[in-house]
Amino acid sequence: MRVRDNLQITVRRQRQAARAMQFLLALMFLSGLALRNAGVAVNALVGLLVTFLPGVLEEDLGIPIDAGLALWITAAVFLHGLGTITIPGIGKPYADIWWWDHLTHALSASLVAAVGYATTRAVDIHSDAVTFPPRFQFVFILLFVLAFGVFWEVIEFAIGLAASLTGTPGVLTQYGLGDSMLDLVFDTVGAVLVAIYGSNQLSDVIDALTARLEAAQG
Repeated sequence: MRVRDNLQITVRRQRQAARAMQFLLALMFLSGLALRNAGVAVNALVGLLVTFLPGVLEEDLGIPIDAGLALWITAAVFLHGLGTITIPGIGKPYADIWWWDHLTHALSASLVAAVGYATTRAVDIHSDAVTFPPRFQFVFILLFVLAFGVFWEVIEFAIGLAASLTGTPGVLTQYGLGDSMLDLVFDTVGAVLVAIYGSNQLSDVIDALTARLEAAQG
């Protein structure tokens, strides 16, 4: 049973939620431009572009991305974009809501873990010469996500340093080593969830990737 089935959210509602988030990301981008806030504009634009990725994967590569997976991807980038704006009465979520950064890191990490899991599982099914035992897959997903998480923290630090040296506002915010370590902890949480529940959530994607590997091999 998939998580989205347990939540009993219809396919129509899932698509409506994803489209609403796309619309709000577009508004954030326009607001960022109007207010000359590069951080808001860039994060919203990148997030908006990512929301079109499911359509590209499905139409151009033949990888089935159902409404639930599309919503998963859209929610991750939407919450990140929302965290950069100032909400009246609340403030800026990343700065003023203590759990916001943890939530977005876990959700984003789960997407990275999903890519790693689906790829290794498809290779495992496709090739008789390669075998990935469940324990290896679990460890691989954790290491894959942590490596990506460290890379992301380095990017945040480099952008923050460049902004400080040039006197320009940063697009991403780095809050120090302690915050980076905590980010990696919640990256691990996202990875563990996918390692445990990924088989059911990503079965259609894995089947499609396996079929593409077999077609490529001829």
